[in-house]
Amino acid sequence: MIVSAQPRPIGHPGYSETLPALEESADAARKLVRTALAAWHLDELTDSGILLVTELVANAIKHTDTRSIRVVVSRPSERFVRIGVVDRARALPQMVKPHDDLLTNGRGLLLIDALAERWGTDIYRWGKQVWAELLSEPTE
Repeated sequence: MIVSAQPRPIGHPGYSETLPALEESADAARKLVRTALAAWHLDELTDSGILLVTELVANAIKHTDTRSIRVVVSRPSERFVRIGVVDRARALPQMVKPHDDLLTNGRGLLLIDALAERWGTDIYRWGKQVWAELLSEPTE
């Protein structure tokens, strides 16, 4: 797998990695989030970031037939860390209403909604990116 780090206008590199659309890829996605947050000295966001990326990866794998996903971790501003998963499906994620089966299934977007400061979907001609942002304190 290739991990890339790209400079951003605010000076923080963005991290991304393309992974096969397999459950095992969640481990690599969590490692990427850990690496980025450690590089930015935002270790206090690690637990939430890992949970977010785990749910985003699981949703992309479960609800699309894409063969690969791209995990993206960036700092769109000093205040936010954005964790996203890109896939080739254009179908929008659907948040389910709470129900009895939530103990075992269907709670991914509910967790994302509870943990993230904000979350959303960017649609492209060829697919989409589902992302979630965590609030961070400026590091400088």
